[in-house]
Amino acid sequence: MPRSVWRGPFVDPSLIKKVEKLKNKTDKQPIKTWSRKSTIIPEFVGHSFLIHNGKKFIPIKISEEMVGHKLGEFSPTRQFSGHTPADKKAAQEAAQVSAAPKSAPGAAGSSTPKLKEGTKNEKDKK
Repeated sequence: MPRSVWRGPFVDPSLIKKVEKLKNKTDKQPIKTWSRKSTIIPEFVGHSFLIHNGKKFIPIKISEEMVGHKLGEFSPTRQFSGHTPADKKAAQEAAQVSAAPKSAPGAAGSSTPKLKEGTKNEKDKK
């Protein structure tokens, strides 16, 4: 269930303090945080954050479009390493089969069916 409107967005109090300190400085260093559940508020726009994903800190620069989202949405916790080697091999073989040149019409092994003698179509030709 979402957070109640009258309570407002949740922002970690330590984050608000750190942003307030950096507002007066010209040299803005990134703010290191573990609070992935904090909502991005308009005061954060233009600041850089280092958001922890459970293993390392992901650098994020806050823009106008990010307001209202959570900090954790911009630092993925899982990294896709690809499919299994068997899937890659099957895909590579399928690509080779589809790229093979097609045989000329009427050549041996062509896909056009040959009619047997005495079939209905041959009788119609006479």
